[in-house]
Amino acid sequence: MISIEQATTLLLNGKLVAIPTETVYGLAADAKNPTAVQKIYTVKGRPATNPLIIHIPNSDAMIEWAINIPQNAWKLASAFWPGPLTLILNRHPSVPKIVTGGQDTVALRVPNHSLTLALLNQFGGGVAAPSANRYGRISPTTAQHVEKSLGNAVDYILDGGPCTIGIESTIVSLVGPSPIILRYGSISALALRRVLGENLTDKDNHPAIEVPGTSHSHYAPLQPLHLLDKETLMKTLLQWIEQNKKVSVISFKERPAALSPLILKWICMPSQPQFYAQQLYQQLHALDKEKSDCIVVEVPPPSEEWLAIRDRLQRAARPL
Repeated sequence: MISIEQATTLLLNGKLVAIPTETVYGLAADAKNPTAVQKIYTVKGRPATNPLIIHIPNSDAMIEWAINIPQNAWKLASAFWPGPLTLILNRHPSVPKIVTGGQDTVALRVPNHSLTLALLNQFGGGVAAPSANRYGRISPTTAQHVEKSLGNAVDYILDGGPCTIGIESTIVSLVGPSPIILRYGSISALALRRVLGENLTDKDNHPAIEVPGTSHSHYAPLQPLHLLDKETLMKTLLQWIEQNKKVSVISFKERPAALSPLILKWICMPSQPQFYAQQLYQQLHALDKEKSDCIVVEVPPPSEEWLAIRDRLQRAARPL
């Protein structure tokens, strides 16, 4: 039985609670409790220098966690919160540095999920909540994914059903002279430009900034994942079939009827990026259960609307 009261009590007592959001499930702890936050790093196996996103109940709560908040932050919060946008701002002195990975900035967002918003309002504070999985592995989009990944290491799972967006939030830094997209998500650069009335640069121009979910290897299944363009895909599959290699495939096309049974699983994905994103981690979790030698994924298009998905797949992939 779902209990917001039980989850709130556990958070107040320094415990870990897995929470649903519209993006992925988060592993939450009281953001003002350094001992509780340390448990997140320990359970995930996450580097201490990797900052955590603090989830807050509403945009007004920004003043409790950040200082020198620019007008652009209020504009973006008004346009996209609750929703899949994380803002990087100057850290309020009361925020423990363990939450920020030792940095003087803080990552904030208001999640768009009724259960978690109710929890945050009842809790009366903010929770640090990275994805509820082992560091570097596939993010969870169902309560069952959390249970499989973390087991008894999490004290309670607030089951809010499958995540509706399926990939992590867009992250925008507002601490410098101009806004920077540090991680692509479902809120596009175009949507951000429309609200701010100015262009944004991206993390490629600021490689030294430490950001959640942007390590070189991330979002990875246990099986090797190879990212191939559609021309190379069929040729490589035929070579592997000759070598008796068992493969699972994610493609935009239906499985060719002539292909060998050595293709254990063939998943035809949607051509619309929002529906592809919604299914991506769910399908990777499913394929990780197959006894194949590797997972092969057809590269999505290079257009702006696919940037977030391409980013996740590139970090999950291994070279051939």
